[in-house]
Amino acid sequence: MNRRALLASAAAMTVAACSKGAAPKSGEAPKVLNFSILATETSSSLEIIWKPILADMEKALGIPVEAFYGTNYTALIEAMRFKQTDVGWFSNLSGLEAVRRANGEVFARTFDPTGVDGYTSVVIVPAKSTTTLEDLVRCDKTLNFGMGDAKSTSGTLSPKTYLFSPRGIDPAKCFKTVRTANHQANLFAVANGVLDAATNNSTSLRLEQERHPDIFKSVRVVWTSPPLPEDPMVWRKDLDPALKEKVRAFFLSYAQGQDAEGQRQRDLLAKISIGGFRAADDNHLISVREMEANEAFEEAKRGGDQAKIAATEKALEDIRAQRAALQAKAG
Repeated sequence: MNRRALLASAAAMTVAACSKGAAPKSGEAPKVLNFSILATETSSSLEIIWKPILADMEKALGIPVEAFYGTNYTALIEAMRFKQTDVGWFSNLSGLEAVRRANGEVFARTFDPTGVDGYTSVVIVPAKSTTTLEDLVRCDKTLNFGMGDAKSTSGTLSPKTYLFSPRGIDPAKCFKTVRTANHQANLFAVANGVLDAATNNSTSLRLEQERHPDIFKSVRVVWTSPPLPEDPMVWRKDLDPALKEKVRAFFLSYAQGQDAEGQRQRDLLAKISIGGFRAADDNHLISVREMEANEAFEEAKRGGDQAKIAATEKALEDIRAQRAALQAKAG
């Protein structure tokens, strides 16, 4: 069994173990909404932050809301695929996989409380080190590097697309070791000198600056990506239509009130650097599809297979044309 199959199998077993009830029959409204949460840090930290938000959701929906904290993004995708979760907060790349493989559909997306629309991928190094970006891309296999989850947009896809691939670099062949972890774990590993450098993102760093200022001061940024789109909210297409509308109404109105209750909700979301939610659809994922296609094209060029180069270039051009058409329609 290959690594991908092992991951899927492990995720499926995790979902089965964590599920508190069987999925409803087709056409039947669920008695519980199972909500999956992006694994950006430890489950215990996320549980504390999300508990009051999920309580608000329960009140709005009129049914219990159970949280599913996957240990990685693949677990979130497989949970939705096996109908053990109904709605979830995803990264763009894992959200795209949920749409492709788990009958998912984007219905909303987050926006940042600062008013800046989008965030960036970064590479961090210890603040006291002399390590530069030039040292990283020298690829002399002397440095220990940290990547994000394989399905992380900012932790893996973005640095590959914008940092490594344009330079013809395969990270696996560039560094002494390459470790995979969530953003918080990578931050602490760099701050404590366990890793010489690691990927992260601007949102995670801003949160850690507030929570752990000493850790934040122990790292510095040596590379920043172009802006990335905010995170999507995804539900299963076959979710009960009446429940879908309640879910949609909850997210699009949450933290938007100008009274004390609205401020309370904004304060809760600010702890995960979310300002609120806006309506969206699967077109929200076109930017990450373009990044993915670009990475496939660069990989084909490194491999030298002319047929694969032509096919991936055509796929990239098609997606860019779709994006241009959407921009023209919007604007």
